[in-house]
Order: sequence, then structure tokens, then C-alpha cells
Amino acid sequence: MMLDRLVRFFTSLKLTVVLLALGIVLVFWGTLAQVHLGLYKAQNQFFRSFFVFWEPAGSGLRIPIFPGGYLIGGLLLINLIAAHARYYQPGKKKIGIMMIHAGVVLLLLGQLLTDLLSTESSMHLRNGETKNYSEADRSFELAVTETTDADADKVVAIPEPLLLTRGEIRHSELPFTVRVKTFYGNSSLAEKPGPGFAEVKTTGAFGSGLWWRELPRETVVDRRDMPSGILEILTSQGSLGTYLVSGFLARPQRFTHQGRSYELTLRPRRFYKPFSLRLVEFRHDKYPGTDIPKNFSSRVRLQEPETGEDREVLIKMNTPLRYRGETYYQASFDPDDLGSVLQVVHNPSWLTPYFSCVLVATGLVVQFMTHLIGFAAKRNNAGVPGK
Repeated sequence: MMLDRLVRFFTSLKLTVVLLALGIVLVFWGTLAQVHLGLYKAQNQFFRSFFVFWEPAGSGLRIPIFPGGYLIGGLLLINLIAAHARYYQPGKKKIGIMMIHAGVVLLLLGQLLTDLLSTESSMHLRNGETKNYSEADRSFELAVTETTDADADKVVAIPEPLLLTRGEIRHSELPFTVRVKTFYGNSSLAEKPGPGFAEVKTTGAFGSGLWWRELPRETVVDRRDMPSGILEILTSQGSLGTYLVSGFLARPQRFTHQGRSYELTLRPRRFYKPFSLRLVEFRHDKYPGTDIPKNFSSRVRLQEPETGEDREVLIKMNTPLRYRGETYYQASFDPDDLGSVLQVVHNPSWLTPYFSCVLVATGLVVQFMTHLIGFAAKRNNAGVPGK
């Protein structure tokens, strides 16, 4: 009896209508919330969650008040699959319906995969500069680099979420332990004291004597968090000191252990490539006699040693470079017109929406033609004597 009720509930047309209505409200509400929360916080709070929470000021409580995007989308997916499995009857006249349902299911799954698997980063190149990595726009990592060998550096990258736990971090390739004493996901760093600032106290290298404070996380599109933290390097012989790391610091913290040299750098998260791009020339063309932009383009040289590929590519506003599952867009440039910023998008499921739309459109055509042909056949038969 309970199973029958669950089946009727998940296959109900009323559930479909309610979920679609809730989805409309969620999209409207989440869109308005971007004005005050910012794009990224609104996305996480409304669309990348199972519930929208209300947080009363000063209470520390999180009270669920509305279903989030994951919950509504998940229930819609279950409702669609369950209803199709219950009511679908095999036959030539139902092929179009099956294709339409499959297209909608693929669209929902594709959006979920895009949300979970896609990454966006950027590659900043100056004229003549070569890089084989892009950098995340809104996440950092701690790079522990062994610089003893002048010909090659050995780098261990520790992701920001581990630093935020403020515990001890051990890695098989590091002969010491990194203890996170303090870490702010967003911070301000100054040379002089100010309201809310505390003095930075460290024992290793530079940083002691600066002033810092924790800031709320950024949610505005064109601004990003600047994390800072104090780390302690622990060995079996004791502590090697405490060090300040920060997204504001341009130079690394250096120390030695067992005759080997190391550096600590808090940098944007890097995504390394098996190939490199060299900026040959950036062009910022304007209409003659005006300051109106006519064209932004980057001529880059793509080199991949393993395959022997070596060619030049022109990346323009509406002509991106697609290579090895990634898309490189012309996104921005330096004020002096001597540098370019390429937006790098990695989305393994980027073809899914296209397949979904083609499948739904084909299903609609097939279903329409099936009924049209059947109707025409009945009409012809009705006009023939003896039939």
C-alpha cells in the first residue's frame, strides 16, 4: 500500500505542476536576490542547494523556508522518469513521446553535470609571454615549492578548502607538516593599524609588523576574495617558525630544511595543460577617428611537444579557440594594450543541451507526423467505397 502511494505521488501530474510553479518562483526570487547578495552567493543559496535557508540575525540558526534548485530539479527528474515508466506503452505511435521525454531528461542531467564538472579560469598573457596553465578566478591554493634544484622546481599544491579547516596538513612528498594557525578566506592587509585590524605576529621571514583583519566573502562578479593566513612548519626536530601567506604578497616566504630550500606562496589555483600558449600579438583596433572599439583579438602560438603540434591561432571576440575539451575566449586586455586575458572554460557536457534540443525537436516532428499520417490515412479510407 505504501509503495503504491509513493508510485502515485511521484508519477502525479499535480506534482509536475507544483514543481514547475516552485521553479518559476525560485528563479524569480533568486534573480532578485542577486541585487543584494551578488551573483555567486545567490547561485549557491538558491540554485546550488537543496533548500533556501533563512538565517535570523545573531542567532546562528539556518531555517529551511523554500526548496532549492537541486531539490526541485531532482524531483522533476524523478517525476518525469517515473511517469514515463508507468504510463508509456510501447508502439510506433509513441516513439515521438519517448524521444521528447528522453530529451528533457538529458537536458536536466546535462545541466547537473555542467554544474558539477565545469570549471572556469583565465590565462593572462603579456606580448611574448608563454604559459602552460590557467588560473581560477575565485579560489586559491598554497604552493609549497622546493627550489633546491636550479633547473626544475618541485611543487606541492594544497587547496584552499584544506587551509580553511585550520588543522595540520601532511603530504607524502613533504618532509614536514604544515599547521594552519589562522586562515581568513577574505582579508585586508595593511602596513599601518586601522579600525578592526590586528597586528600580524610571525617568527619567520617577513610579515611580522603588518596589520590585518578578516572580511566577509565577496559575492560581486568583478571582485574576488583575497585570503591570508599564518602557517607553522613542523618537523620531527621541532618548529621551523611561523609564516604569513597572503594573496596580497607578491614575493614568497622562504625557509630551509635539511639543506634544502623551500618557498610558500598563496596563489590563485592553477590548472596545468599538456600544451603551452604564447601571445604573439594582441590587437585592440578602433574605428578611424574615434575611440569606439572595432576589434579585440589575440594571436597566439600553440605548442604541444608530445604531439608535435606547433601552429598560430587567432582568437577573437566571436571566434574562440577550442582545444582538448577546453574553450578559450577573448575576455579582457591590459590598459596598455600589451597584454590579453583569455577566459578558459572546461565543460565536459557542453554538447548535452544541443543533443537535448535536437532530440526534443525531432520527437515533436515525429509525433506530429505520426498523427498527421494516421489522420490522412483515415480520411482517405473514409472516402473510398467498401472501406
